[in-house]
Amino acid sequence: MTTTTAAALPPATRRSGLPGALRSEWTKIRSVRSTVYTLATTCVVTIGISVLFAWGQSESTSKQDLADFDPVRMSMFGIVFGQLVIVVIGVMTLSSEYSTNMIRTSLSAMPRRGVVYSAKLLVFTAVALVTGMFCSFTSYFIGQIFFRTVHIRELQGNARHVIAVRDLSTTLSTPHVLRAVIGGGLYLTVSALLAFGLAALLRHTAGAITASIGALFVTFIMTQFLPHDWAAKVDKWVPFLAGSQIWGVRKLGGSDIPMLSPWTGFAMFAAYAAVAIAFGAVLFRRRDA
Repeated sequence: MTTTTAAALPPATRRSGLPGALRSEWTKIRSVRSTVYTLATTCVVTIGISVLFAWGQSESTSKQDLADFDPVRMSMFGIVFGQLVIVVIGVMTLSSEYSTNMIRTSLSAMPRRGVVYSAKLLVFTAVALVTGMFCSFTSYFIGQIFFRTVHIRELQGNARHVIAVRDLSTTLSTPHVLRAVIGGGLYLTVSALLAFGLAALLRHTAGAITASIGALFVTFIMTQFLPHDWAAKVDKWVPFLAGSQIWGVRKLGGSDIPMLSPWTGFAMFAAYAAVAIAFGAVLFRRRDA
């Protein structure tokens, strides 16, 4: 009679930590098709709408519009819609594991919840930042091609006729332009991080997506119906208006409404995301999976 002796597993040499969790989260993001497709959709929507808008502006711009013409913001107009797509990735990065109950497996493999949360946040931030920068720089460069020949039109009778053709393009070396283009990528990144924090708070995909769109888009729409006196006090604190100051060379908002400066407005926008992420981290560590 022979006996079989099981070989003992080698003892653990070190405590599992952040590097391993980072590799695990990176594997999750790049191997899930829905994430890859949504990232691609973000690029297509942002760049596609930006190109269409830049083409439209280059074909028909009135003399009255020249005073407020912003060649950077107008070349990256698709960011307004791209943010609505990238928030979906921000939500799904965390909430999808709750909906499939895979969060239990993740926390069994890595019981240190703070490490798991930090790894998810760091990996997703890097992915969102690369995506945002690609969208903003690509949109900007394509837009400047259209703005080299802008048709200035004026209403004559029942038709708008071209009265001049001007070069309204700009370069990255022009003051504030590089800041604005980089700001477009930062804006998309923070939009996604705000959604990530809301997902940690709500743990429900549909609810977190709805909350994110409400915070970014619905609040902005609602402010358009406010009386002027109220708008002058409220507009600068609205997430979309505060954060969007950074991705243009001209102020966004009414000419007679005081708005935050580009970096101050972006700091306020980032603070909204930071608060959501911080409270989400507290609940992630305290609540059951």
